[in-house]
Amino acid sequence: MLARVFSHILVGIDAVECEIEVDLEKTGMQKVILTGLPQTAVKESIDRVLQSISHSGYPLDWRRLLINLAPAELKKDAASLDLSIAIGLLRSSKFIGNERARDYLIAGELALDGRVRPIRGGLAMAMLARARGKSGVIVPRENARECAVVDGIDVIGVTSLTQAVSFLNGSLDIDPYVLDGENYALSQIESEVDFADVRGQEAVKRAITIAAAGSHNLAMIGPPGTGKTMLAIRMAGILPPLSREESLETTRVYSALGILPEGVALLDRRPVRSVHHSATAQALVGGGANPRPGEVSLAHHGILFLDELPEFERRTLDMLRQPMESGEIVISRAAGSVKFPARFMLVAAMNPTRRGDNGNDPRARQKYLDRLSGPLLDRIDIHIEVPSVPIHELTGKKPGTASQTMRASVSRARSRQQKRFGDGRTVNARMSSKLLQQHAELSPGCLQLMKQAMSELGLSARAYDKVRRVARTIADLESDVSGEDRPIDESHLAEAIQYRLLDRKV
Repeated sequence: MLARVFSHILVGIDAVECEIEVDLEKTGMQKVILTGLPQTAVKESIDRVLQSISHSGYPLDWRRLLINLAPAELKKDAASLDLSIAIGLLRSSKFIGNERARDYLIAGELALDGRVRPIRGGLAMAMLARARGKSGVIVPRENARECAVVDGIDVIGVTSLTQAVSFLNGSLDIDPYVLDGENYALSQIESEVDFADVRGQEAVKRAITIAAAGSHNLAMIGPPGTGKTMLAIRMAGILPPLSREESLETTRVYSALGILPEGVALLDRRPVRSVHHSATAQALVGGGANPRPGEVSLAHHGILFLDELPEFERRTLDMLRQPMESGEIVISRAAGSVKFPARFMLVAAMNPTRRGDNGNDPRARQKYLDRLSGPLLDRIDIHIEVPSVPIHELTGKKPGTASQTMRASVSRARSRQQKRFGDGRTVNARMSSKLLQQHAELSPGCLQLMKQAMSELGLSARAYDKVRRVARTIADLESDVSGEDRPIDESHLAEAIQYRLLDRKV
């Protein structure tokens, strides 16, 4: 008897519907035929699925099994197809006596005793089920929470093959999983670290506030012990929480990799990914034979922190240029291309020289800086020097600027941008050329200042646009949220220009 069951396969972080066709015959030579580009993980699953069915109390009478996985042109390489294949076999053997399974996408890895183990990509699967008009999904109980954030479908969480079969036969009622208070709420938990803990560095805190307000990339240059890492890890605490749309996009990446924290339905805080300079290109931007997201995608809508920036391989760093411009990374393989989201805010830290001194030797400083490509530095909006802190500031009792103050300024500037652009996603750092022309127009006095800066610093056309975007953010920090945009004046532009510390004539 021919039976059909529907599941999903992951292509990158997106779910694609997979139709499992099972044909069971009771005559002939005993043989299992598996078609539809199954990879090792799927080929090895058949014996496990058959043993799981047997241990669950369903004796199969078969001689020939034909299992087809469609679409045939896509590789199938996930144990998550176990449960759907088992359901197909049981429907073909009439242990499931109705067509109810067709209304659900079914996924789960099976243990030999019939237990159902969690899968990767549950959130993407639930989104696919809604898009396909399915009644819901049948998934391992551990994946039910993440699937339940998708409205309009029933999420049936099961712990065993027997439960899934009983539910489909109608002999067991399983209530759809409903989020209990964790549906989605902005986190009200205060950050454990505060900028007030960082003594001195008020000028750097100002640059960080500007960077956070407009989502600008930031590079901090200073000798060891000046607080660069302390400043970087506190930045997430002044950024606005993720919107629901941003949360779904970010959570989908973690779900596809199977690293969503236990008990979490949606990520509501912006992720911070700190990457060591020994990281490979694949670890940073993603890749592999079956492409998987890298750190840039795990930092989607959050912060990617690269310490000791010049110590990274230059080729690896240059791979950041595409996602820094487009907000996505494209991994190309012979079989096709996969896109991963990668709209992150780059925060980098570096010493002035390889030895880590103050950089008083211009030649040593320039040699170290030459490890970074000019196009990469062009894409970093703000370069700020982090000097050594004087002893009187370290021992003084006067508190520095706190995160709460900086967060309020950032929130005000973001509200200004949301009102201006109207889509809730565009920020100053990502203004298109058209928007830049419309909202960052320079007065004659500003144009004269800009021409002088480009002549003396040798700024590129990209750096020219970066300066205007930063100047727009500085003006937003001084604007009234309810009023009109404050025009960019010479003071805003001059401050933006001074943040091009690493620019030099070629």
